[in-house]
Amino acid sequence: MVLSISGVLLLGVIAYVLFRKDGLRIPHALVCALFGFYLAGSSIAPHITASSNSIANLLSGITF
Repeated sequence: MVLSISGVLLLGVIAYVLFRKDGLRIPHALVCALFGFYLAGSSIAPHITASSNSIANLLSGITF
């Protein structure tokens, strides 16, 4: 749950920065949101979740 909330927060911040600085228009943001909404309901959603979890585990294992 923590990963999904922080991921949503990170993507929200990125969308906000793109909206404010790089000219992301409201219609573009709506299309991206709708794409994500429909993608989450598709049959590929579990694979995307597994890939995201795998990448998060890989990144959390990196030590400096």
